Amino acid sequence: MVNSVDERVPPRKVLGLAVPALGVLAAEPLYVLVDTAVVGHLGALPLAGLALGGVLLSQISSQLTFLSYGTTSRTARLHGAGRRAEAVSEGVQATWLAMAVGLILLVAGQLLAGPLARMLSGDDEITGAAVSWLRIALFGAPLILITMAGNGWMRGVQDASRPLRYVLAGNGISAVLCPVLVYAAGWGLEGSAVANVVAQVISAALFVRALVRERVPLRPRPAVMRAQLGLGRDLVLRSLAFQACFVSAAAVAARTSTEAVGAHQIVLQLWTLLALVLDSVAIAAQSLVGAALGAGSARRALGVAGQITRYGLVFGCVLCALFAAVSQVLPHAFTSDPGVLGEIPHAWWFFVALQPIAGVVFALDGVLLGAGDAAFLRTATLASAAIGFLPLIWASLGFGWGLAGIWTGLSLFMVLRLAAVLVRWRSGKWAVVGAVRA
Repeated sequence: MVNSVDERVPPRKVLGLAVPALGVLAAEPLYVLVDTAVVGHLGALPLAGLALGGVLLSQISSQLTFLSYGTTSRTARLHGAGRRAEAVSEGVQATWLAMAVGLILLVAGQLLAGPLARMLSGDDEITGAAVSWLRIALFGAPLILITMAGNGWMRGVQDASRPLRYVLAGNGISAVLCPVLVYAAGWGLEGSAVANVVAQVISAALFVRALVRERVPLRPRPAVMRAQLGLGRDLVLRSLAFQACFVSAAAVAARTSTEAVGAHQIVLQLWTLLALVLDSVAIAAQSLVGAALGAGSARRALGVAGQITRYGLVFGCVLCALFAAVSQVLPHAFTSDPGVLGEIPHAWWFFVALQPIAGVVFALDGVLLGAGDAAFLRTATLASAAIGFLPLIWASLGFGWGLAGIWTGLSLFMVLRLAAVLVRWRSGKWAVVGAVRA
């Protein structure tokens, strides 16, 4: 393997990309917390409607991440090759694609909102509340995707500050507007949905304005969109594997006991939060690795990959030590139920021990995504899910292993992914130079 000692980038450059990316990643969960707090005071039924509608709407962003991650990969290569106009044009095509897919989802969502909500809730009142919220919030679907595409191309040209400003502007104004519409205007749960759409309108408009100001051709180019969809196919399949695993884990936890599902939810939300922290480093890796390969320097890409991997390991170890230290205190901030508190340790120590592994896996995911190696990541994730996570989850149900079995499955899933990305990284086969990956 090529010696990459001298190919590192300044840590400040990595942080300059990672910290704003973390802000963008955290903005939506924080807004959801505000929205939940506002609607929660309306009563249990509106809160249940928001929860169910929110789950359905969130599937759009979770399944279509290729509009951000895939666009970053393609844009970063062109940016590294010194072809900024073409790099920004990738953002134009991703935005057209976002609008087309978003309109399809809007129409399909209006038709399927009722059946889907009814299938998930089984309660007519909750279904009615969820559908009422969702049918309004779905008008933001094309705008959510435009924002994702905007994040993608701006990260690719290593402009991390504007996406943060745009997302915070939308969510910040909406957070202020939400209680006004819900309480002062008397719109109730529907006011929350309108505020959600307002947030998406503001953020999407700012990203579109940024594209127009770049003065690049704005016409659709079907060939480029087809290439983006090819990369998107692999990332969607990868996302579906994650969804299958985590939905199965929730289902098995729910069938174990009420206390087990409560404990699983608490630890899983902490896992998701820390994944955002570690994923911000992966986003920096995407931009830097893609740019290095676009500039024709496999040596620099290898050096950045090693550097980012070490950062991920260090961050993971720090998080491991931190959450081990607060193991007796932090769970009490989420619940006072003795049954739930008794179940939490069965998942907690898996969650803690996995942080260093997650740090490396997420970092190398970012490296390989930046290189456009999505097909390998798709196959590795599907195989790890099929061999590790899913069999152990369902075995936990059959043999009564509870949370320990579920989180053993997650641990095996992560270990298998770690082995796969480490082998791929060390092989160097992902470091294909050029402005466009063949």
